[in-house]
Amino acid sequence: MSERLEQNSLYFLPLGGVNEIGMNLNLYGFGDRWIMVDLGTSFADEGMPGVDLVLPDVTWIAGRRERLLGIVLTHAHEDHLGAISHVWEELRCPVWATGFAASVLRKKLEEKGLADEVPVHVYKPGELIDLGPFKIRSMNITHSTPESQALAIKTPAGVVLHTGDWKLDPRPVLGPQTEVETLRGYGDRGVLALVCDSTNVFSRGRSGSEGDVRDSLMQVLANKPGRIAVTTFSSNLARLESLFSVAAHLGRHVCLIGRSLHRFIQAARENGYLEHIPNLVDEREAGFLPREKVMYVCTGCQGEPRGAMARIAFNSHPHVVLSPGDTVAFSSKIIPGNERTLFRLHNELVRNGIEVITEKDAFIHVSGHPSRDELAEMYRLARPQIAVPVHGEPRHLVEHARFAQSLQVPHGIVPRNGDLIRLAPGAPDVVEQVPSGRLAIDGDELVPVQGGALQVRRKLAFNGAASVSLVVDGEGRLQTRPHVKLSGVVNGDADLIGAEIAAEIAAAIDRLKPGTHRDDNNLEQAAQRALRSVLKGLTGRKPITQVHIIRMAD
Repeated sequence: MSERLEQNSLYFLPLGGVNEIGMNLNLYGFGDRWIMVDLGTSFADEGMPGVDLVLPDVTWIAGRRERLLGIVLTHAHEDHLGAISHVWEELRCPVWATGFAASVLRKKLEEKGLADEVPVHVYKPGELIDLGPFKIRSMNITHSTPESQALAIKTPAGVVLHTGDWKLDPRPVLGPQTEVETLRGYGDRGVLALVCDSTNVFSRGRSGSEGDVRDSLMQVLANKPGRIAVTTFSSNLARLESLFSVAAHLGRHVCLIGRSLHRFIQAARENGYLEHIPNLVDEREAGFLPREKVMYVCTGCQGEPRGAMARIAFNSHPHVVLSPGDTVAFSSKIIPGNERTLFRLHNELVRNGIEVITEKDAFIHVSGHPSRDELAEMYRLARPQIAVPVHGEPRHLVEHARFAQSLQVPHGIVPRNGDLIRLAPGAPDVVEQVPSGRLAIDGDELVPVQGGALQVRRKLAFNGAASVSLVVDGEGRLQTRPHVKLSGVVNGDADLIGAEIAAEIAAAIDRLKPGTHRDDNNLEQAAQRALRSVLKGLTGRKPITQVHIIRMAD
């Protein structure tokens, strides 16, 4: 890509958050200046053994960081701010966030020793954020965490409305409703593009209200005889507020289990939310209370192995034990890709005589994202010239663009991560593809998802490993039978198969041309060929192989 953008053109460049749900990273460019909206993480999938989280590769924009004016956050969810502490050293730009999102972010920065380095500016809804050619005003929009904001980004080429994650909730429980009239005002003045959440584009009707969930939880959890444990997302303060209200109504003490719950509640209290939690007890004391007087509120609603709910279910939590007759409610969505892990957790609880209630069984969860009727209302309010769907898989984005055009939006464009899209002037168009990708948080390191150690781990997981040790003299002649070790390769008698491999390796080395035994490379290649030939014939697998050569002194 040329080092300078066309001076009067407005660009949109997603490096995360399209073709997937999660790890959002959106860039807007004008006159070779850039702003970033959100920078988040996402859960790793089963193809990344040993990894919990992934984030967007920021290499492209990091190479232009002197032109990056700042990062503006829409809300406090991990998939919108969780990556900042991991990659800020590469970007080194200021960050703007609402008070609650700033509190959540600062705690992450403290863990990385960056709290005093990153300039975090707190903005309030409606305040102007002036970043060069970008004049940004935010507005309240309801979602499943407080202070979620939509952004009106005014540029010399037109106004872009960036929704972030949102819904239209008439009873949000915590925080204000979506600023419908503000959105309508922007529509009246003219909106160039609407960059909009696609998560629930296939869901008919409306997404439902947090207030209605509170009423339902009150009924569903009433009259349960034993302990109650409820797991939900730690950032969903409205749901937590509802659970605290339900517990008080049922005469139960609340016990919080999980570090992230405590972090989010601390951030909430710093900003005036959840100041009074009735009947709160410590997890070391809750076990001494009568079973019908306790409600545990836990992390781990997606079955995460280190989450509190999994540790409780598999009896590895130091202080919390559930018994037959107790109830566990999963007040959260089953995120696609997590089904196997969650169902394993559900089955373990049921095997232990515990009642499990999920969103499939009762009305105990609503989405924080808009269904089709809400999307239609957003388009009626904003009336954009261009629909740019984000926050979804390809099928969501394509359907969203089609739906928008059915609502008389003149242009719809379906982005991919790395698509440099010119929004204006002229019709929207992908003018270039820039490098994009994903990084895995592997311990304390950031590593590419493709290649390197993760590629080796994947191969080990599917094919296993085999190693051979050769003890030879100075001439390269074997002094003992080759020692073969197989790990995760065969299901039969590993010792018997190892002996067969050793014999084939010895024969292969004997067949080498005279004088070539002195070269370790020749010995290694002969051993590997024999090893792979036998294993492929027996198993069809191609394991990772290693050959160790030990030369005896003459």
